[in-house]
Amino acid sequence: MGQRTPLYDLHLALGAKMVDFGGWDMPLHYGSQVEEHHQVRRDCGVFDVSHMCVVDVSGAQAQAYLQRLLANDVARLQSTGKALYSAMLNERGGVIDDLIVYLTADGYRLVVNAGTRDKDLAWMHAQAADFAVELRERRDLAMLAIQGPKARARVAELVTQARAALIHELKPFQGLPEGDWFIARTGYTGEDGLEIVLPVTEVVSFLNELVGAGISPIGLGARDTLRLEAGMNLYGQDMDEDVSPRAANMAWSVAWEPAERDFIGRAALEAECAAGCQSKLVGLVLEERGVLRAHQVVRVEGLGEGEITSGSFSPTLNKSIALARVPAATGDRAEVEIRGKWYPVRVVRPGFVRNGKTLI
Repeated sequence: MGQRTPLYDLHLALGAKMVDFGGWDMPLHYGSQVEEHHQVRRDCGVFDVSHMCVVDVSGAQAQAYLQRLLANDVARLQSTGKALYSAMLNERGGVIDDLIVYLTADGYRLVVNAGTRDKDLAWMHAQAADFAVELRERRDLAMLAIQGPKARARVAELVTQARAALIHELKPFQGLPEGDWFIARTGYTGEDGLEIVLPVTEVVSFLNELVGAGISPIGLGARDTLRLEAGMNLYGQDMDEDVSPRAANMAWSVAWEPAERDFIGRAALEAECAAGCQSKLVGLVLEERGVLRAHQVVRVEGLGEGEITSGSFSPTLNKSIALARVPAATGDRAEVEIRGKWYPVRVVRPGFVRNGKTLI
């Protein structure tokens, strides 16, 4: 038996097919993964993401600590509520985890991945030893993601007037408290929406209220195809401790200025830049029938081979897509081996669908 979120029994009552996900018992779908995918793209749906790890960082040196810990620079957060995406790197420049950090009135709030919770916390505490800083893991909180073009409007109809006003005012990549709730306009689907952090004691009743209002529960299956269509990385597949941000299409999240900010992994990344990165993460589109899957071999004529890191059938595009790590000089064509046969694929920038619009 894996770890369970406070919503486990409610998932079962809603008919979820439960699976192991990074040591957590989580819903894969509630009947149809494809229909759940379309529901989020066209309307909205709600995900249980209470397995994610919320860590509050405070203290006199909280900013200096995070400037050392993260590849992105929290000094860029100039107003309370602003958020940024960052990698947390090891000394070799590999990605320990990717996360979102918010500037709060009391310091910072980090949301890190569930499957990396223990190693993340151990690393963060080890690096905190030289700083006047306090780390507080918030096991008293749960988290729901309501995603889709109608998500904010639908949720605003169900919450208090003050929370509704905040939902209407939030800008993308911003999160603010209202009472004991923390409401952010962020997500992992390529659609608009909210991520709401709230007390564990309130999450069951709130999810019941959402579902009762016709907002469909969505499982991990659709979450994966949605994020893949959006070109968003999944930790452990598209990047890990042996992959640098540059090789994971995350170079944009590394803040090189100010030059004197010595974040963990900086020297390794500088050496990689000087030597030239040998690989890159790209998108693949299979124009023929078939399904692209992780670990299938990608062949690029004259350059060598790469590998699919994430692949699936795209319900929105009605064709198979993938993310793949390939030689850095790869152009717009490649081949993928599927069951012993080679199939041509189109190479595109990562990101296939965003805000309901096709990008390829």
